[in-house]
Amino acid sequence: MPTPIFAAVKSKTLAYLCLAGICIIWGTTFLVMRVGVMQFPPFLFAALRQITAGLIMCLFFLIIKKEKLPAPKELGIQAFRGFLMITCGNGFVSWAEVSVPSGLAAIICSTMPVVVILINISINRNELPNFLIVLGSLVGLGGIVLVFSEYLADFANPRYSLGIVLIFVATLTWAVGSLLTQRTIKNSNPFFNTGLQMLFGGLFCIPFSLTFDNLENITFSQEVFFALSYLIVVGSIGAFSMYAYTLSQLPLTIASLYSYVNPLVAVVLGWLVLSEKLNAKIGFAFLITVAGIYLVNYGYAVQRKKIKSVSEQL
Repeated sequence: MPTPIFAAVKSKTLAYLCLAGICIIWGTTFLVMRVGVMQFPPFLFAALRQITAGLIMCLFFLIIKKEKLPAPKELGIQAFRGFLMITCGNGFVSWAEVSVPSGLAAIICSTMPVVVILINISINRNELPNFLIVLGSLVGLGGIVLVFSEYLADFANPRYSLGIVLIFVATLTWAVGSLLTQRTIKNSNPFFNTGLQMLFGGLFCIPFSLTFDNLENITFSQEVFFALSYLIVVGSIGAFSMYAYTLSQLPLTIASLYSYVNPLVAVVLGWLVLSEKLNAKIGFAFLITVAGIYLVNYGYAVQRKKIKSVSEQL
């Protein structure tokens, strides 16, 4: 029988392997998602993806693993997290990517760790941001602005402008949902919870689809079928499960480091496959954005270490 220390080491190792998988997989999903929503109603696309993935996971744990269905209160909590992370976090990005390049969407979403830290600081009002956090936030913002400078003409399109806003909203709701998930995930099965969140989040996408999607003449092309299949099996069941496990084993500031790699993968794939814009300016802006995220993460780690040292002395 493995000792508790050995088991903990194995858990941490698996968590880091899951994190590495997320880094690559979620970088590819921005591209695959855009391939799908350019030919299929976006909110309906998100609903089909998440409901199917959620049903598969929930049925697996209920029937095969004999997991018990949570109490109504717990189901409500998972439904709320599903709304934040899936309906808003994924559905809004799906809608936006009809007009917003997948690489740009990924760069905006890469600011999630900064949002997480700023939320943490706003909750703990006695923790004022240090110089590195402020500097990193400004540097990251500068990188985003530099990226936008390559797409100024596109802002004349109202759908493009709204898409940009919705991606920022999606980043915020994903960060809030991740914080809520991490706070209680150790008390229950993170994989079953992930299935419930995807199922509820997908169901909540249906009213958005009925309101905003053009549902006339829906056709399933080979590209749409491939995109849905890949996102259901790899992007949702695989990557979301990895993310849930990573959140259960690692601090959120570490678990969110996937956002350093995701945009790089998305930008390069978008350029190679869909001929999206990629030049030296965008590459430089990406590096600036990542540098800002790193400074915020490092500054927050320094601040938390200092607070912990002071509390131990007291």
